[in-house]
Amino acid sequence: MQVFGNVATDPVRKESKASGKGYFEFRLAESHRALEREPATFYTCRVMKDADPHLAKGDFVKVTGRLKTDFYLSREGKPTGTLLIIAFEAAKISKPLPATAVGSPTEVAAASKTKAMTPTAHEVATSVPASAQTATQAMLVDWTD
Repeated sequence: MQVFGNVATDPVRKESKASGKGYFEFRLAESHRALEREPATFYTCRVMKDADPHLAKGDFVKVTGRLKTDFYLSREGKPTGTLLIIAFEAAKISKPLPATAVGSPTEVAAASKTKAMTPTAHEVATSVPASAQTATQAMLVDWTD
């Protein structure tokens, strides 16, 4: 199964009681993009690798693994359960930034450098030799007649 969502808690390293092998566990919120505003579905994800997945709260991720239901008694003694994903992979995915988003000072500086390197229409027109401009204008006059 594959799930796309946001990391709801920072990954925590844990160890299996039976084998002593390490794994990372975090909560994942899968939002549903539907006309009705359905509540998000929360999963507990266990990445069964002892290597740090380099994820943080709020990251948009793709989790691939096996779905399992985990039932237990709550502190009040009521039976309850959680959706558990035994993950083979948890990869961070970059969300595209909205066009109106203002980024960090580094991103703003990089964007201004890019903009500064892109010539304006006036700069292009003034960098073309006058003879080429005249020839282009003559072709446009002929074409519009």
